[in-house]
Amino acid sequence: MPDSPSRTAMVRALGVLGTVAVLWFALDQITKSLVVASMTEGDRIVVLGDVLQLYFVRNSGAAFSFASGATWIFSILAAVVVVAIIVMARRIRSTMWGLVFGLLLGGVLGNLWDRLFREPSFGLGHVVDFISTPWIVPAYYNIADIGIVSAMVLFIILTIVGLNLDGTRTAKRSASDAAELQEPAPADATEAAEPPQTDEDSSAGAR
Repeated sequence: MPDSPSRTAMVRALGVLGTVAVLWFALDQITKSLVVASMTEGDRIVVLGDVLQLYFVRNSGAAFSFASGATWIFSILAAVVVVAIIVMARRIRSTMWGLVFGLLLGGVLGNLWDRLFREPSFGLGHVVDFISTPWIVPAYYNIADIGIVSAMVLFIILTIVGLNLDGTRTAKRSASDAAELQEPAPADATEAAEPPQTDEDSSAGAR
């Protein structure tokens, strides 16, 4: 029995979600490993002047080095996000939404892995941040953070254009569409608007 279009769309969307999540997680962890192996914490490498710099820091807080010292809280929140994505993944039929949740899942898993398995201890590990672009944001971040922010931007765009999780689009009625939906004036109302004929009009017509 051939698969239904809905099931095919779901499989395609889940394929995009899973592939993007795995690749983004791998890219995040590879770049962090390279930074840890080749740089000392506090080192700065100028790549493009003030536009792009590499600056190795360890972050115990949220994305972009915010809320330092709340590692356990963000570990729990990240775990909740991962579970939520997995639970609702079967509702996705759009490859674009698969991309959104793939970026989000890969980014969240990247930072969650750091908090679980990096120093100083399990669940309290510090996230490795190394990208500095002070002309955009005065903080340090990593590939995982880029995935999370990109997912949020795409989420807003898809919501604005009306693309639903199942791949359908939310209809936006134009003024002409609304006018077509209005009920036409009844025929008797049109007739009532015509002036009644008088006896003189009838006589004139007979002549």
